[in-house]
Order: sequence, then structure tokens, then C-alpha cells
Amino acid sequence: MANKKIVPGCESTINQWKYEFASELGLSVGQQAAVDYYSEFASELGVVPKQALKEDYWGHISARESGAVGGAITARLIQQAEQVLLNS
Repeated sequence: MANKKIVPGCESTINQWKYEFASELGLSVGQQAAVDYYSEFASELGVVPKQALKEDYWGHISARESGAVGGAITARLIQQAEQVLLNS
């Protein structure tokens, strides 16, 4: 039961924050090529086949870096909870 969501429907916001904080930390995540091609336009140009692209690729991110992203998300959640408590 550890993965039970306390707030239903929070996945999209958490996922958005994940990419937001990764970007703020200077981490390049998201759609990546299976090989080392710059893939923003590569599939549109036919240089890299679409099958070679991974939609949600974080494999090159270290545990320390992904922990920093998770820590930033946790800090944001605590900040929002404190705001709710202060305003009630």
C-alpha cells in the first residue's frame, strides 16, 4: 500500500514538476535517442527513426541528480501544505 496516492489525480502535476525541477537543475531529460543524436528534429527529418526514441528517458541521470529532483518536489509539497495550514 506504499504507492497509494493520498490525492487522486496528482500524477500529472507531479510529473510536470519533475521536468520543471530537472530543467531548473540543468538536467537534460525527456525524449532521447537510443544513440547519441540530438533528436529534437531528427525524427521529423528522418535522420533517426521514431522507434529509436524513448519518450520518458532518465537513464543517463545519476541517483544523486534524480534524488535532487525528488527532494525539490518534496520541498514544494511541504511548502504548499504549510500554506494551506496557515490559511485555514
